[in-house]
Amino acid sequence: MLRRRALAACTATVAVGALGLAGLTGTASAGPSPRLSPAAADQLPPGLLKAMQRDLGLTADRAAERIGNESRAAAVAAGLRRSLGTGFAGARVSGDAAELTVATTDATDAGRIAEAGARAVVVDHSLAELDSAKAALDRVALRKAPKDVPVWYVDVRTNRVVVQAGRAGAADTFLAAAGVGRELVTVTQSAERPRTFAGLRGGDAYYMNGSGRCSIGFPVKRGTQSGFVSAGHCGTPGVSTSGYNQQAQGSFQGSTFPGRDYSWVATNTGWTPRPLVNGYGNGDVTVTGSTEALEGSSVCRSGSTTGWHCGTVQQRNTSVTYQEGTVSGVTRTNVCAEPGDSGGSFISGSQAQGVTSGGSGNCSQGGTTYFQPVNPALQAYGLTLVTSGTPTDPPTGPTDPPTNPGGSWAAGTSYAAGDVVTYGSASYRCLQGHQAQPGWTPPNVPALWQAL
Repeated sequence: MLRRRALAACTATVAVGALGLAGLTGTASAGPSPRLSPAAADQLPPGLLKAMQRDLGLTADRAAERIGNESRAAAVAAGLRRSLGTGFAGARVSGDAAELTVATTDATDAGRIAEAGARAVVVDHSLAELDSAKAALDRVALRKAPKDVPVWYVDVRTNRVVVQAGRAGAADTFLAAAGVGRELVTVTQSAERPRTFAGLRGGDAYYMNGSGRCSIGFPVKRGTQSGFVSAGHCGTPGVSTSGYNQQAQGSFQGSTFPGRDYSWVATNTGWTPRPLVNGYGNGDVTVTGSTEALEGSSVCRSGSTTGWHCGTVQQRNTSVTYQEGTVSGVTRTNVCAEPGDSGGSFISGSQAQGVTSGGSGNCSQGGTTYFQPVNPALQAYGLTLVTSGTPTDPPTGPTDPPTNPGGSWAAGTSYAAGDVVTYGSASYRCLQGHQAQPGWTPPNVPALWQAL
């Protein structure tokens, strides 16, 4: 089967492949945001710090400081995104200080952005406009993957949709088929040829039907059923899995690929989900939530072939064409990966980001790697991420209430520890940073919310 062969780490022909937080309202008050105290920085896993030192050229102190700065910037950016509304045109951070830049199409927003401590940039196109143009390209690609157009994404830095093409004519044909005008697009030449990389703990190896190897993304729960999320190209529903020790583990329950690249595996009682990502001899990383990191933020990856490697988030909302078809909604990074790393954990600080999809290059010469964000995978299958605050017996998988009782809580919003929301007539305090999914209402998820 072509798909499975492409993933096997032992197959010689396979190469590397495939929050904002509540706080800001109409004013520019940042409200509570996640912080790393000096003690917390000292407790960061040595493997994470070591990888950031090696791959980002940071000292341990600067790496810890950067993680804290990026978390605070994400909190401010998320509030501004809500308060700016349709004028919001994206946010990004730069440097170890995570200097925040927020773009808007409305010049009158510049003062509000500055008051929140960010640099304001006035641009021509809103993020919604750019996302809409990219969505039109995605629809064409899902019908038939474009030839000689390996990658396209929304670039908030340049306020454009960037289309990478092997030749200019291929990009023109692609844009014309989607009805997207060149005024929104930058075409660049690229020779990239992305391919997939083919107790429970993120980054650990697992095997499909006793053959090909992939890596665990993050342990999850669905009601009382334990399992993990991984890449969709690693297996189809019904495919059995065995663990790193070749012991029977479970089977794929859901899988999407191409289009998206996520899956989930239900495991047997011999495997206990733990809120950890494998540090490969340098200390495991504890997962505390799934708050999205901003573009420009540091991010690290754990995989069963190459262990820990770090880099930065380059662009979100990227589409990439593999041999098997186009995958949309992935995040582009400059982290390296190799065959067998597929499905493995991407994490920023202690926040789960996604599962390794594919890319190009390798960890000897460097490369580009894409990850499938974890929150859409959780939402697609009704899963709850296992974190340091997950109770032993969590409530049944999230379900939406029959009616909306009102209040400030909203699905799709990112919350920081300490944020307070209302839901119905009650108030709740956030216990750990996360991006709210439909059904993760405060009364239903005590691991995330405490009633006041």
